[in-house]
This record gives sequence, structure tokens and C-alpha cells, in this order.
Amino acid sequence: MVTSDFRVDSAIASSVPRKTLEHAYGFDDVAIVPGAVTTNPDMVEPTVTIGHHTLQLPIIASSMDGVVDPKFAIKMSRLGGLAVLNLDGVWTRYEDADAVLEEIAAASLEESTRLIQQVYSTPIQEDLIAQRVEEIKAGGGLAIVASTPQNTKRFAPIARAAGVDFFVVASTVTTARHVSRSLKGLQLDELVERMAPVPVLVGNTVDFQATLELMATGIHGVLVGVGPGAACTSREVLGIGMPQITATIETAQARDVYHKQTGRYVPIITDGGIRTGGDVSKSLCAGADAVMIGSPFAGCEGAPGRGYHWGMATPHAELPRGVRVHVGQTHTVEQLLFGPTSRTDGTENLVGALRTSMSTCGAQTIQEFHDARMIIAPSIKTEGKVYQIAQGTHRA
Repeated sequence: MVTSDFRVDSAIASSVPRKTLEHAYGFDDVAIVPGAVTTNPDMVEPTVTIGHHTLQLPIIASSMDGVVDPKFAIKMSRLGGLAVLNLDGVWTRYEDADAVLEEIAAASLEESTRLIQQVYSTPIQEDLIAQRVEEIKAGGGLAIVASTPQNTKRFAPIARAAGVDFFVVASTVTTARHVSRSLKGLQLDELVERMAPVPVLVGNTVDFQATLELMATGIHGVLVGVGPGAACTSREVLGIGMPQITATIETAQARDVYHKQTGRYVPIITDGGIRTGGDVSKSLCAGADAVMIGSPFAGCEGAPGRGYHWGMATPHAELPRGVRVHVGQTHTVEQLLFGPTSRTDGTENLVGALRTSMSTCGAQTIQEFHDARMIIAPSIKTEGKVYQIAQGTHRA
């Protein structure tokens, strides 16, 4: 038998760093504490300014093909928000994108990912980029489009020439510094300069330092969140992510530090995992200036996915990180945002819920809502709810 007489030197052991774990919080882990002063909900103005545009609603529909088409983008603009058109999706690959979306909706769950991969293997037609932007503008909408970093250099000038109002650079994780074998990758500061005066939004991130560095490139908004979306499987496939409340608090702190040092305010947009008015309210109270929502909009009548929803990483040929989910079509866009509703789970009248939440904290603006108190409260959704749970009406 071989035995070891190795002894640990305590001085050496104490000098070697040990990985530690921080506690992070999602929507269901926290609660907003009512304030000492309340205000009338009619006096609440939940507006947000991005670049030189002020939106009446701090709500943006996410750039997913099951959520946004040109018609949906026009409608959201008229209602006071935004809806992002995906330039890497079916609307720039096919003239008749509706027929393709019909085929995706009709596929079985087992075949849906394979079909989506096949559909997205068709090359993008650059003339359709300008055509879609022009369709939105002709309908009176604000045109906001999104592209992956690898396609941004090609697509951004086309979108700008067509009259786009906002441009989003979107990927699973975005940083200002990127190590690559390519001679020169996407330079965000150069993109901002070339797209001016069009505001450039970038995401996604969850990190304080990464957010500071992104803002220093001159961008006009940061999308926050890695993997919380209903159709996204990045957390399972890659093992990465951070719960949304903690991610929002951390990136909002970076925004405030950057603002204090430079005088330039860059909005934070919490993106993903938001289902209810309570989630919207918690996002904004945690420090977000706006939210980006996917599946609730996919569940609206007239949404292009026909009751189905899938993420931007689902079509990836080697490592798909998403799945087609069925959300149904149970409400209109107006009901989702403004009601009226008979639902008691907070999944409709998101704006009404936000106004009420802000008013109970005495906040008339989103900036004032940032100062409202939040607490860690894991029992917030179950305390005293024994009868709801017993009859199956409680929403976890």
C-alpha cells in the first residue's frame, strides 16, 4: 500500500484563491415594497427616451419571427411602444414569409427544429431588408430592426439608407472586447458613428464591467438578459446566464456610474422571461428603463407565429439553443397592454399593472420608480395562498 505524507502549507493554501458563489435573484424571489407616499395612477407617465425618440410605453416586442412582422411593428408603434424586426429571419429570406411561417406552425414538435434550421438555411436577400423597413415606415411605424454581429456590417448601411429609426446588434452574449482570428471584427464605436443619427442598441449582457465598456463605445441602449426567454435553451445548452433581477441591478449600476462620470444616460432594457405585469414592474423597479417581451406578444391575435414562438438561436446548424413553444393566441395586443381583462394572473393589462405598481410607491416616472425599495421575498407568491393553490388557480 502506498500512503501519502503530503502536508498542506497553510500559508500557500490561504494565498490560492477559491471560487465563490454569489446569490442571484429572479422575478419570483423579490417584491416591491409600497412607499410612504402614493399617487394617482393617472399621474404616472412611464415614458422612456432612447436616442432622440421618446416612447409613451417602456415596452418593446422582441426580434423573433413568431412575434414581429411589419404589420405588428406598425401596430406597436401606434400603441406607443416598439417591435423589433429580425433581419436574420424569414422576412429577409422570403418574399412570401407568411407561407413559410404557416409551414413552421403546422410542423410537429419533433420536426419543428429541423424544419426551422432548413428554413433559415436559405440565404438572406439584401433587397428585402430595405423593403421591410420601407413597409413599416409607409405604415406610419417606427422602424427598429435587429441583426447578429456577424451580419451587422452588411445590413446596417442598407437599413440606414431605407430610413430605419433604430438599429439593434443582438447576440446571446455581447461584449465590447472580442478575441477573434479575423483581421478586424465589428467595432461598435465605428458602427455608432456610421449609423448616426440612428440610435444603436446592443445586447445581451448581464455584467457590470461589460456594460460599462459597451456604453463607452457610444451606443444608445443596452439589452440585459442571457437565457431567460420561454423559447431559449442557452442556459441548458451552455450553462450560462444570470437571473433577471440581479442582472438588471448590476447593469443599472453600471449605467448610473457611467452617467455620473460622463453626463450621458444610456437606457437599460431588461430582455426575456417577462410574463406578467408584476415582472414588468419588478424589472423597472430594479433599474431597467424599459423591457423587451417575446412570448406574451407571440400569444396575441395576429402575431405572425400563429400561436408558436421560437428563439433566434433555434436555427443554429451546429448547436441549436432554442425550441418552438406553443403559446396559443388568447388575447389582442390591446388587451395585453391595456385591458380590459378578466384574467387574475397578471398576464393582461401590463401597462395598467405597471401604473398601479408605480403609484403605490409614489413614483410618477420610471426614474422615480428606480428609487423604490425592493426586498428578497421567496414567499411572496405563496404566502396566504392556500385556497388558490388547493383549487389550482394559483400561478407559480
